[in-house]
Amino acid sequence: MAAATAGSGAGSGAAGSPEATGGSTGGGGWRRPHGPLQRYYGPSTAEAAEAPPDPTDINGPHFDPEVFMTKVRSECPLGQLLAREAALSREIRALDSDMQTLLYENYNKFISATDTIRKMKVDFRHMEAEMDDLAANMAAISASSARVSAALQDRHRRGAQLAGVQALLRKLQALVEVPGRLRRWAGTEPARALRCHARARAVLRHYRHLPSFRAIEDESHAIMAELAQRLRTRLREETLDPKELTECVEMLLQLEEPAEELSEEFLSQAGTRLEAELAALEAELPAADPSGTATTPPPPASDILDFVDRGSSAFVGTLCQLAGSYRALFGGDTGRLEPFAAALAARYFALLERRLALERGLGDTSLLVRALDRFHRRLRALLELLPAGADAAAALVARAARERVDRYLRALQTFFLGCLGDVRQALAAPRPPGKEGPGLPDLLATLAASVLGQLKAVLAYVQLFTARDVAFASLPYFKGEFCVTAVREGLVVAFVRWLCHTARGFADGPAERGAPAAPPALLLLLARLCLDYENSTISYILTLTDEQFPPQDSGPAVTPGPALCAEARAAAQRLLDHYVQVQGAAVAQMLRKSVETRDWLGTVEPRNVRAVMKRVVEDITAIDVQVGQLFEEGVRRAQSSDSSRRAFSVYSSSRAPGRYAPSYTPSAPMDTHLLSNIQKLFSERIDIFSPVEFNKVSVLTGIIKISLKTLLECVRLRTLGRFGLQQVQVDGHYLQLYLWRFASDERVVQGLLDEVAASAAHRCLDPVPMEHSVVELICERG
Repeated sequence: MAAATAGSGAGSGAAGSPEATGGSTGGGGWRRPHGPLQRYYGPSTAEAAEAPPDPTDINGPHFDPEVFMTKVRSECPLGQLLAREAALSREIRALDSDMQTLLYENYNKFISATDTIRKMKVDFRHMEAEMDDLAANMAAISASSARVSAALQDRHRRGAQLAGVQALLRKLQALVEVPGRLRRWAGTEPARALRCHARARAVLRHYRHLPSFRAIEDESHAIMAELAQRLRTRLREETLDPKELTECVEMLLQLEEPAEELSEEFLSQAGTRLEAELAALEAELPAADPSGTATTPPPPASDILDFVDRGSSAFVGTLCQLAGSYRALFGGDTGRLEPFAAALAARYFALLERRLALERGLGDTSLLVRALDRFHRRLRALLELLPAGADAAAALVARAARERVDRYLRALQTFFLGCLGDVRQALAAPRPPGKEGPGLPDLLATLAASVLGQLKAVLAYVQLFTARDVAFASLPYFKGEFCVTAVREGLVVAFVRWLCHTARGFADGPAERGAPAAPPALLLLLARLCLDYENSTISYILTLTDEQFPPQDSGPAVTPGPALCAEARAAAQRLLDHYVQVQGAAVAQMLRKSVETRDWLGTVEPRNVRAVMKRVVEDITAIDVQVGQLFEEGVRRAQSSDSSRRAFSVYSSSRAPGRYAPSYTPSAPMDTHLLSNIQKLFSERIDIFSPVEFNKVSVLTGIIKISLKTLLECVRLRTLGRFGLQQVQVDGHYLQLYLWRFASDERVVQGLLDEVAASAAHRCLDPVPMEHSVVELICERG
């Protein structure tokens, strides 16, 4: 059998496949070391798991002889089959020999192993006997343990019964001692007495049918009634703080006193204490004047932040504590609490508004913002108990913010008026000889920079109301309406409009309001300021405001920038027109007096240009310099080459003086008035008071037109002699020599001077003009 097994196993390795058979040698073939033991014990678990099932593997567990023989017959020729048979025979004999050798070598070991197994069987039987004895002992121990456990349970049951009896005795003893304890604690520790009575009350009620328990209960009730009376007396004391008041009412509720009466008592005592807090706050405010006369109140003793801190910590804190205690004591019954708290909160808000009204100066805006922020934060706890007061508190903060913005607006207005006063003082200050004061461009730059800087500083202060760390900045009012209505419209737009209106007021009849007339230089400077606002400043201010106070898309409508620019331009136009009228009126006044105070019938033959004409040219030149400092030159109409040498005719600019002079005789006077009217039909109409443009030549042209028109009207009212006509001829030619270069169109000057000459000739009794060469000689010499 061993040989057969060995022979079967020989197929592993060299005989495992038909090809291996052909490669075996005559020495018995190749075999794996320790092959017999490995084939005896079988392949390892890992090898068996990894090897796929092979029915042709002689050593494998899936070996199938039929499949193996079929494969060998189909793949191997006859000679190879015979060689395979011989090889298998040799391997079987070799394996049989190895098995016998192995058995002989290990025979002694097999004998020793057999003896050892026999001894182990004997020892095992001894061990089984010992285990039986041990099991018997364990059973005896278990029976003893059961008896001990039963004894212990019986003892525990008796101990519990004894403990119950002792506890009952202690309870009875405690019930007996209840009146004494209540009497001892009622005066010093009422809360402890109440806890003691509460623990004993249920037992006494349960056993009150027993006489002894009924006596204890009656005595306890009497003691508690006395305690209730003392607590009610204490409740009416005005020195109780909120905690003591709450504890007193709570103990009365535990004594089953009527809750309705206690709630009234609680609110009455709370109202007394809160009224005292409000009275302390009101004492810091100046008393209201009963006569109603407007007097300046004295400054408050403390700043607004200290006032809010005291009000928040004293009044608001006490009110919140008492309101919370009321809810805890009386549950959801707030029918009395809400009107009670609302009335007190309204009084506190009124006091705070009175204190805010004392902040008349600008002061420290950050201090006001901190005070309002602290007021809003401290009021949150109260608003949780009194939701109806949220609107009133938010309205108070909003009114305070709007009031501060209004004060900033008034401060800006005062600042602007102060700057204007400085400008007027600088313009009116006397100048030492050889020393010039600040020019108009410097004054304008200083005024514009000061006003704009002050406005930006005000916006920075107002922005504190919308800072992220400010609690009330999250209110809807400060996110929308405050930014648009209060700041943009109420501060920025209102100030720009007020500035334009104030500047325009210097031109809209100041003398009618009893104010002194503004100097012409101030009118010119304000006109330039309003024009600069229209060109750039207004758009910059509005952009800056929208960046710092962004409006909401669904918020109120805002004033568009072009509308403000139009107002500024209208103010600038009105100021510049008024400047032209004032300066024109000043020059015209000199001309009017010079005409009205001269005897034009008895005057001598002219030898010089009158001094007033030289003064007119000097004043026009000074005005040209003044206007040129602030406004551009402007566009002039092309001048003719002989503008300064053009003949000045007493009849018309369209006819030469020599043509009509020889034909003039006193018996046949020429109708110069008719000729003048005919010439007007073919000349352009001159609008004397038309609006001027924002440039120098337009302003000077307007002033010259007013001056020459006044001269014309004054000449029409006078009667002239021959030399009077010639004097007008000389003065007019002198004016033409110098005034044409200031006007935008020389024809305006020439036309008005022609009308002056024509009117003089018409009003002359002996209209004999002077030779043009003589006129030129006198003007050049003058």
